[in-house]
Amino acid sequence: MADTRRRLRAMLVVVLLVFGLFAGRLVQLQGIDASAYAATAQAERMTTVVLPATRGAILDRDGVPLATSLDARDITTDQTLVTDPAATASRLARVLGIATDVLVGRLSGTRKFAYVAREVTPAVARRVTAMGLQGIFTEKTSLRVYPNGELASNVIGYLRPDGTPGAGLESSLDSTLSGTAGKSTFEHDRLGRRIPTGIDVEVPPVAGEDVVLTIDRDLQWVAQQAIATRVAQANAASGTVVVMDVRTGKVLAMASAPSFDPNHPSKATPGSVGNRALTEIYEPGSTSKIMTAAAAIEEGVVTPASPVTVPPTLSLAGHTFHDSEPHPTEHLTFAGVLAKSSNIGTILTYRKIGPERLYSYLTKFGIGQPTGLNFPYESRGLLAQPKDWSGTQGYTIAFGQGLSLTAMQATSVFATIANDGVRVAPQLVAGTRDANGVFTPAPAPARTTVVSPASARAVRAMLEGVVSSEGTAPQDQIPGYRVAGKTGTAQRADPTCGCYRGYTASFIGIAPADVPRLAVSVTLQDPKGVHYGGMLGGPVFKDVMSFALKSLGVPPTGTAAPHLRLTFDR
Repeated sequence: MADTRRRLRAMLVVVLLVFGLFAGRLVQLQGIDASAYAATAQAERMTTVVLPATRGAILDRDGVPLATSLDARDITTDQTLVTDPAATASRLARVLGIATDVLVGRLSGTRKFAYVAREVTPAVARRVTAMGLQGIFTEKTSLRVYPNGELASNVIGYLRPDGTPGAGLESSLDSTLSGTAGKSTFEHDRLGRRIPTGIDVEVPPVAGEDVVLTIDRDLQWVAQQAIATRVAQANAASGTVVVMDVRTGKVLAMASAPSFDPNHPSKATPGSVGNRALTEIYEPGSTSKIMTAAAAIEEGVVTPASPVTVPPTLSLAGHTFHDSEPHPTEHLTFAGVLAKSSNIGTILTYRKIGPERLYSYLTKFGIGQPTGLNFPYESRGLLAQPKDWSGTQGYTIAFGQGLSLTAMQATSVFATIANDGVRVAPQLVAGTRDANGVFTPAPAPARTTVVSPASARAVRAMLEGVVSSEGTAPQDQIPGYRVAGKTGTAQRADPTCGCYRGYTASFIGIAPADVPRLAVSVTLQDPKGVHYGGMLGGPVFKDVMSFALKSLGVPPTGTAAPHLRLTFDR
């Protein structure tokens, strides 16, 4: 009997212990761990999505959009909530216009977030939402649009499908344009639908700033059409046109051919995407002679009337130099040397300056220096220091070979002469505009005095002789306006063979020559057949400059061009 009572007591203890354990666990579940379990359950019902910032527009000088963003939606999925990918894909395919098998791949898996379709219209997104498909969501985004197609595309650049910048100002100004993304965290039900009374926390995005350029859309279009036509006619590899306001450094047009449509960058041909006016370097040839001329006049070693006897050939440092066309001994003034583009006459003048002084002027003109535009892949050109010049390099540099520059740098040289010897750094961005419409101008461009106003005016007067009846480009005069310009026909360095092959043809001019407003450069690379700068580049210069003067309301001055003697009496 006693044993029976002991066994019953033992069993009772065991039962009490078991009930105690269950009670303790129940207390733990209902009390101690309740908040933790609730937090875990709530976390599983929470979703955080990125709220993209609206990308700022890129505008021309008058506020006309060159690149802008339109309201759009991304269709996304939580693959873990899609119970039947095939059926869901079949329904989405009819609305999105995407193949069913492609959609099945995007809907299948274990990812909590994946894109189904990017940048669809709000109307399409509303149709998707109306279907009530489990695990399918829509997110606000924007679609980058370039309303003018190829216009200024080599300046603007483009965006890739994933929203990253591919080239141009879209790349270099990305931090300004892109803004700051926000985020939305909300509670959803088991089907992924937002719970109206649930937790909903939003950090709004901050829109990017608009960028206002100095580019004039109409002038850009004229320049782009003109150079594209000439490149095709000359069967050239490429071409550029740059238009600059000489007083402010503002770039009013910067055209490249070939070009591309930034709305469809995948269809661009190789080499058509970059901005050749800033990235492509070349030996300028005779357009570079104005730097030698300006240096010689500033140093006081010559005047426009100084006599220069030009022999048929000139042998120096073991090399025989020629002019572009054979001739007997000529008796030219220094103005005649520039008007007739004499290599030999330029060399003879350079010998009075020397390498160190010429190099000093070239660097002040901006050769071998960055322009300050901070454009992607922009080149600073090639200019070796005098100590590294070969025996003949000083002579060739004097007439435009043995150094390399970009079309923008070449334009800036002429703009400096037009601006009475003061170089104003090129400016492409006029300023920015925030979401409230407040405009912030860009910092004023740097200004460098290169030569005196008197020296600059003397060079301009000589450049007017280039387009006179005695010069190399009489056909490039503009009725009613005084024009100063220079032709260039240089051998083209070909990196594929490490040799000279083909030509670079160019014409750069200033107008009005007596009260300068604009500088226009035209450059063609590797034209086939006719390759002279005056014949190829001159007509493009004339068309673009004529339009620019009229569209900007620049009146003819009505003054007569100076008559400088190009020869002297023996």
